[in-house]
Amino acid sequence: MHRFHLPPDECQGAVLTLTGREAHHGLRVLRLRKGERVTVLNGAGRVFDCEVTSLNRDTIGLGVQETKDAPAPPCEITLVQAVPKGKLLDSILQKATELGVSRVVPLLSERVITQIDGDNSDTKTAHWRTVAIEAIKQCGSPWLPKIEPPIAPAEQLARKEKVDLFLIASLQPGSRHPRVWFDEFRQRERREPKSACIWVGPEGDFTEREVAAAMAAGAAPITLGRLVLRCETAATYCLSVLNYEAQSAESWQA
Repeated sequence: MHRFHLPPDECQGAVLTLTGREAHHGLRVLRLRKGERVTVLNGAGRVFDCEVTSLNRDTIGLGVQETKDAPAPPCEITLVQAVPKGKLLDSILQKATELGVSRVVPLLSERVITQIDGDNSDTKTAHWRTVAIEAIKQCGSPWLPKIEPPIAPAEQLARKEKVDLFLIASLQPGSRHPRVWFDEFRQRERREPKSACIWVGPEGDFTEREVAAAMAAGAAPITLGRLVLRCETAATYCLSVLNYEAQSAESWQA
């Protein structure tokens, strides 16, 4: 069944309307016909099973047949990803969305090559949000991750965000397996973590100064094994581990 996305404020009432990119895709690419069944995701946990009721030049009317609410993931995961060169962040965002990340913060760390500022930042952020939307449509996730504008490490740390687990992927000595930090949290708090944040560096890793600053703010360094991974592989690895540990929580089975 074909999937579309509409933000929550456009998913009111018994009839939904596709416009813009979504309508163009349905009309020109998929060539939908009246009576076809489609799915609409609002990105906030609600799924609408719909039937095409009208086709106009640049809009599609959908009659809502059934509405379903999906439970939120048991652990809200934030990926703080140093911006890699080229279009690698597109791929990282796709995989992150598939792995259930709740939020992505592009990071302009010292070794980031890509220059982003001003209008360029707004344009790239809008593009990355579109990538995330396309990813939920592909994988069927009812939850759209929040994609934030790029930010410097010091600015991100200055937010002093509170999470149950604050991790940073690091090639520096003293890093530990991610499960060690999960197990220590469970033993200390007698519950599963409800939020986690993972920092993943650029090509060449974070600088020692950046790692030290993150650790001073409470970050626990994790190792990704003996091999040196590309940044896009490292992000997928980290999110896979966090996703696996989160899914072991009893709340996921609800």
